[in-house]
Amino acid sequence: MSDTRSHPDGPRPDDDDGRQVWLTPPESMQHSLFIAAGVLATVIASYVGLVAIPNWQVNRLEPVMLDNGETYPAERSELAQKGKDVYIDLGCVYCHSQQVRQNDFGGDLSRGWGMRSSVPLDYTREETPVLGTMRTGPDLRNIGGRQPSRQWHYLHLYNPRITSPGSTMPPFRFLFDTVPIEGRTNVPVGRVDMPEEHSVPGHYVVATDRARALVEYLLSLDHDQTLPENANRGTDPEQVDR
Repeated sequence: MSDTRSHPDGPRPDDDDGRQVWLTPPESMQHSLFIAAGVLATVIASYVGLVAIPNWQVNRLEPVMLDNGETYPAERSELAQKGKDVYIDLGCVYCHSQQVRQNDFGGDLSRGWGMRSSVPLDYTREETPVLGTMRTGPDLRNIGGRQPSRQWHYLHLYNPRITSPGSTMPPFRFLFDTVPIEGRTNVPVGRVDMPEEHSVPGHYVVATDRARALVEYLLSLDHDQTLPENANRGTDPEQVDR
């Protein structure tokens, strides 16, 4: 007698010698296999095109020698490298970017955030670039060139409204100590030149080690040098080399 047990494709009879005969998988299952294969192929192609190939291209870049004999990008000092860790720890990356866009993608150059757009070579010494995703504040890729004063940065961290009236940036006063002036025979390292209206009577305002490292890092952010690969990538032809 034939076996009429339930099967997705209907009855599944036995053949004459007692072996079960398996019918073709349902059409819906075949379609699922094609969809799964398509999804997998899409993921692999996306990874190769968006991650593997760009990573291979960037890893081949090396610092270059500029016309003035300097190596670009320059190596960051140990103190500045510590400052980068402070920058990340304080969450600066959540409000500031470090990537100057080309004219076709925004007004970064017209805002004065750089003389040219950022290119891969700018990040060759960056083990972990902090490009950022938001701009609650201005782009900082070239803040060291725009604001080369160490005292400006100290004041800006202590109270952003001193240097930038109307700024929404929170103050980072915990990065500073107050040291009594009385009894000291020398000026402490990291003293901040406070405006009279913001000074602490009878005390120096002194940058802590973390504040000094952070400012050193910010001062190292200066990537406006004109490079051969940037000739047609956002550089204003009327601007001269720095």
